[in-house]
Amino acid sequence: MNSKTKNMVGIGLFCAIVLVLQYIFGNITVGGTSINPVLVPVVVGAAMYGWQAGALLGLVSGIAILTITPPQLFLGWNIVGTILTVLVKGTASGLVAGLAYHFIRKYSNFWAVVTAAVLCPLVNTGIFVAGCYIFFLPGIATLTQGDAFTFIMTVFVGVNILVELGINVVLAPTIARLIKVGKQ
Repeated sequence: MNSKTKNMVGIGLFCAIVLVLQYIFGNITVGGTSINPVLVPVVVGAAMYGWQAGALLGLVSGIAILTITPPQLFLGWNIVGTILTVLVKGTASGLVAGLAYHFIRKYSNFWAVVTAAVLCPLVNTGIFVAGCYIFFLPGIATLTQGDAFTFIMTVFVGVNILVELGINVVLAPTIARLIKVGKQ
């Protein structure tokens, strides 16, 4: 089997893993926000197959979020804003993870993985927060009785980013080993 076919099969398997994880874990919430374990295979796929694969896996993650476990509350506030936010945050997080890994791996595979694992949820949450301010602020303000800023910073940034970063950083050594084995 040539390398192009191997890469296509590998990326396809990672797409399947993303879909299964979203289906199984998509409804898990902590402190009012959903936690996305799908970012782990996005990081692994981006490191193994490149930033383009990372972007594709992030996009698949976004599509899975919209179709398997749609964010009903946000869709009710702004359909186009929800779709844009979810697709852009997924795609960008995979893209950035892949680029970070690509540029840092020349110096240290371990630190490349850790950096990608940290940047992926940071970009994901950062774009989500930007989407909240651009598209959903009136809805969040109504929901929180006017204290949207505190809610966004505490729940979406505080809880969400800590849990997603924790998952990715704790799994980073395992991710590094998987990448090493996968590339052999």
